[in-house]
Amino acid sequence: MAPETAYDPLTLEPGIYARWEQSGAFHATPGSGRPAYSIVIPPPNVTGSLHMGHAVNNALQDVLIRWKRMQGYEACWIPGTDHAGIATQNVVEKELKKEGKSRWDLGREAFLERVWAWKERYGNTILHQLRKLGCSCDWPRTRFTMDPGYTRAVRASFKRLHDKGLIYRGQYIINWCPRCLTALSDIEVEHDKKKGSLWHLRYPLQDGSGHLVVATTRPETMLGDTAVAVNPEDARYKSLVGKTVRLPLLGRPIPVVADPFVDPAFGTGAVKVTPAHDLNDYEAGLRLKLPSVVVIDEHGKMTAEAGAYRGLDRFDCRKKVLEDLAAQGLLEKTEDYEVPAGTCYRCHTVIEPYLSEQWFVRMKPLAAPAIAATREGRVRFIPDRWAKVYLDWLENTRDWCISRQIWWGHRIPVWTCGACGRAAAHEQDPTACPACGKGPLTQDPDVLDTWFSSALWPFATLGWPDATPDLKAFYPTTALVTARDIIYLWVARMVMTGLEFMGQAPYADVFINPTIQNPEGKRMSKSLGTGIDPLGLIDQFGADAVRFGLLWQVTDTQDLRFREERLQEARHFANKIWNAARFVMMSAKDLGATAAPADPPAREDRWILSRAQTVIAGVTEALGQYRFGEAAQTLYQFVWHEYCDWYIEMVKPRLAPGSPTRGAAVATLARVLADALKLLHPYMPFVTEAVWGQLREAGLAPAGDGDLLMKAPWPRTDASLRDADLERTMEELVIPAIRGPRDIRNKMNIPRAQPLTAVHLSTGDETAAARLAPFETLVKFLAGAETVVSGAGLPRPPASAASVSGALTVYVPLEGLIDLSAERKRLAGQRAKAAQQLAGVQAKLSRPAFTEKAPPEVVEKERANAQRLEEQLRTLDEALKDLGGSNEGS
Repeated sequence: MAPETAYDPLTLEPGIYARWEQSGAFHATPGSGRPAYSIVIPPPNVTGSLHMGHAVNNALQDVLIRWKRMQGYEACWIPGTDHAGIATQNVVEKELKKEGKSRWDLGREAFLERVWAWKERYGNTILHQLRKLGCSCDWPRTRFTMDPGYTRAVRASFKRLHDKGLIYRGQYIINWCPRCLTALSDIEVEHDKKKGSLWHLRYPLQDGSGHLVVATTRPETMLGDTAVAVNPEDARYKSLVGKTVRLPLLGRPIPVVADPFVDPAFGTGAVKVTPAHDLNDYEAGLRLKLPSVVVIDEHGKMTAEAGAYRGLDRFDCRKKVLEDLAAQGLLEKTEDYEVPAGTCYRCHTVIEPYLSEQWFVRMKPLAAPAIAATREGRVRFIPDRWAKVYLDWLENTRDWCISRQIWWGHRIPVWTCGACGRAAAHEQDPTACPACGKGPLTQDPDVLDTWFSSALWPFATLGWPDATPDLKAFYPTTALVTARDIIYLWVARMVMTGLEFMGQAPYADVFINPTIQNPEGKRMSKSLGTGIDPLGLIDQFGADAVRFGLLWQVTDTQDLRFREERLQEARHFANKIWNAARFVMMSAKDLGATAAPADPPAREDRWILSRAQTVIAGVTEALGQYRFGEAAQTLYQFVWHEYCDWYIEMVKPRLAPGSPTRGAAVATLARVLADALKLLHPYMPFVTEAVWGQLREAGLAPAGDGDLLMKAPWPRTDASLRDADLERTMEELVIPAIRGPRDIRNKMNIPRAQPLTAVHLSTGDETAAARLAPFETLVKFLAGAETVVSGAGLPRPPASAASVSGALTVYVPLEGLIDLSAERKRLAGQRAKAAQQLAGVQAKLSRPAFTEKAPPEVVEKERANAQRLEEQLRTLDEALKDLGGSNEGS
């Protein structure tokens, strides 16, 4: 029975996915004897819902995993979610705020219970949404970065690094968010520039001989100054080095010091030094043995060290300090200045450089092997330009601040003994101090940076630190598909931890997927109002159309501009596949066992079978090189144009009841369709699976390939079916010989039902003529011609239209097909009208008053109109020439 006349994704997709899951086809088995292919999903935050970036990223992973599964690999795609410390805590804190409460009202344990409850209710939303996209993840292996096994891995990694001296606790300037009340690593800070001011302040010399002028963009921090610094090579200030100035407003004496970090060209060449509130100042303070005075606290308010400004918000303090400096004659001038601004990546609060005791990872010893892995080709980036980004960061990285002052996350596994004061890291909660055997023991209150636990993802998900069968079978993973904005945050750190704990890089290939933009080329963002919901698109177009429509556009450019029309085209493509299958099954009705290849096969059968081999090889190679868009385009071209538009039309005469080659035509139709479905399956899994089921019911699917297409073998090329010469003949001669008369018919408004009297096919040489001659009957049928004549260098018949393609010229005599005189008159009238319109547009574009004053989009529209009219005139002139008419006024 033939399928319904149109593919209905909303009706069919849920049932197909349920069949896949129930079959266990997504689940990989270690020790099966098949080669392993494994991917770990970039774990989405538990706070997340599917967005377009997820759709592209996960569709790409699914293409790879389905392809490799069909190639016979033990393909394992591990899904999971990330606890997303700051993001998740913020969500729950906002809920509490609606109730008039804060986390402090609940206390740590009750708050964490609230977060766990939220996670259980909402945390797997995105995983269910991935099913709707068609993702064939190994769902029984789903992991969460705070599940018990993963927590054990986090503690084990911390302890091992701590015991090696690669994790330490120390005081340092860190990025602090006064809103989230936590430290942030350098790459969790979003950097931008904004309009601000550069204030020039007078610092009086202690001896009363004058003053020094310093320039600053943050005058509130002057309250914590412990020196004024100048460059030792700056002649203007050599005589002042070693003297003392009086800190304005507070009156504290501070020294004038010399240090090379000062840029003589910045401001006045003299800068204030605030070791507790600026990284460069902190490092200079260490070199110069300067004290650090903290004047801004963790809430962004001024401390007691700020004197009369205590308790003010940092920005309110700025205003007050400037007012007081001006009142005392110590504000020399103010300049407009572009100020670098760092903000929290989660809440976008301005970051405060803050002197604090935190936990750090020593990066240099871990970065060196990760650098070598890429330089030696063990970790490959695709496109390769991203390797430079990765290497630049690793070569210049600083120690990583891994402690966060929040409650949701992996609590730092260090306990301090109240009896002897010893602090030690533990994998399990200790019951007594390992040093003195006493207690009490107090665990560090901070939690680890979310990215610390995420860095273990490729091996912690497989059971590490235990030597599990999964770890043995599927580590290292094969490929990572991820976004460019987490190369530092995640990709590099996974390489470091993989090499440190497993002795091998966690993957061989890193494919950086394109960044998807909205139609105007802007970043997609719900908060900016530029986001597009992929779930809505799936409901509108179907999952296959969304997948194919997006992946069709994946190229090396990395910026993918979303175009809904691509999804519409992909939906039409799904229907084309569906209807092609419907045609094949209807053609095979009542055929029985006679659907078998002919020996020898017909020329058109040989051609489509050869083309199928070429496409199999091309798609397989493209996928192996991560050229997803190229593979998609190849499949679209082959299935829509070569198989449906050409081959199906070529064999229709042979499908008539009683035709001696009907069985061979149906066998070829079915064989090529089956191969096409297999090639398309990784991109369009639902419609191909649905059609495969129909083919199997009709007895047209290859024997032994199984009930499910997703478990069928990937096509392999058959060298005996390749015929490169025939492919060239069809491309260069036969198809143009059919297309040419069709184009002329359209151009001359000749009805499709009216046969062309004759078609003359003129080749450039006798060899080409000999290649084309066997196809005259086929051309006659598909061009709708009464006669077809082919030969080398044929003369042009009188009153004929011509179409040229390469070395082939097609002539169609028009006498008797149309009223030549009436057609000349009609075309001449159209030409005169187009010429008049073009003259008007050109006159408008020649006036500077229009081109210089009209809106640019209006001018551009008129230029495009002029190009359209010029092209229309050229087409009309060609048509008039074919009819032997004049093109007066051209």
